[in-house]
Amino acid sequence: MASIDITVRGAGIFGLSVAWACLQAGARLRVVDPRGPGGGASGGVVGALAPHVPETWNAKKAFQRDSLLMAEAFWRTVEDTGGVGSGYGRTGRLQPVEDDAALERAHARRVGAAEHWGTAAEWRVIAARDAGPWAPISSSGWLVEDTLSARIHPARACAALAAALAVRGVPVVREAADAGAVVWATGWRGLLDVSGATGRPAGTGVKGQALLLHHEAGAHAPQIFADGLHVVPHDDGTVAVGSTTERDFDHETGTDARCDALAERAALVLPVLAGARIVRRWAGVRPRARSRAPMLGPWPGRPGHFVANGGFKIGFGMAPKVAEVMTALLLEGRDAIPEPFRVEASL
Repeated sequence: MASIDITVRGAGIFGLSVAWACLQAGARLRVVDPRGPGGGASGGVVGALAPHVPETWNAKKAFQRDSLLMAEAFWRTVEDTGGVGSGYGRTGRLQPVEDDAALERAHARRVGAAEHWGTAAEWRVIAARDAGPWAPISSSGWLVEDTLSARIHPARACAALAAALAVRGVPVVREAADAGAVVWATGWRGLLDVSGATGRPAGTGVKGQALLLHHEAGAHAPQIFADGLHVVPHDDGTVAVGSTTERDFDHETGTDARCDALAERAALVLPVLAGARIVRRWAGVRPRARSRAPMLGPWPGRPGHFVANGGFKIGFGMAPKVAEVMTALLLEGRDAIPEPFRVEASL
């Protein structure tokens, strides 16, 4: 049997994406997760891949832009290899503009998008009356539309990556010994492990609850972000709504009244969803690094061990670029990790 170059611990979005990129680059590897693919927070339902606003530009926003632009080719290759759909679609996003001050900011951000996104995507201000029935209520009558945002179905995306890896001879296994370099992509508990090993707080888990509703929004309907709520239409006749933010919790996957309240909130911002049937309630704990950016790179004081963690709410959008830079580090020794993403930045 050939020796293993890399052991990836964790089959969430970061672990699976890093494994896929390393495999494509010729590495021999194994992926280990006792809960299987998408067994943690990555097995969710929302899947809003959306950029931060194109102003006050920084390394994190540039990294995110690059990753969002890489996503279509990344997911097409995964789907073509494994034969399982991820639910990816670059369908854009609508956001209501609430008042004159917000409208002025929206126009200013259009200039920022032209500078930082170039011709790859647009940020524009449109009249709400021109958006059709799948549009949020806007007290000003205006909406922001961007074409960089995309949607994905998180649980299906993890299944698609696992299928592609399996076709290439790398199934996700429940247990195995470490061999070669070890990548720790173990979610919020992994952040606590880094904290314990270094004696410094690296991050924590933040619970989120979400709903999946039955509603045919259409294959090309954009996602909506309004009143702090993500509303993401999927390509299977469902719409995801989420999520809550809970720093204190007793049960990782338990749902409660806060989850059901999401349906009412969604109908207030998007009346077409009023009365939509609840298909599924979901809850999970997402890994939030102290820096609020992904935590990538060597594990301090543990030679041969690496961390890929802290995706929090933007992990799926960041995954293609995270996989690229981690593969370069692991296989070539080339360090292209932005300073704010380094493990030390969260310690």
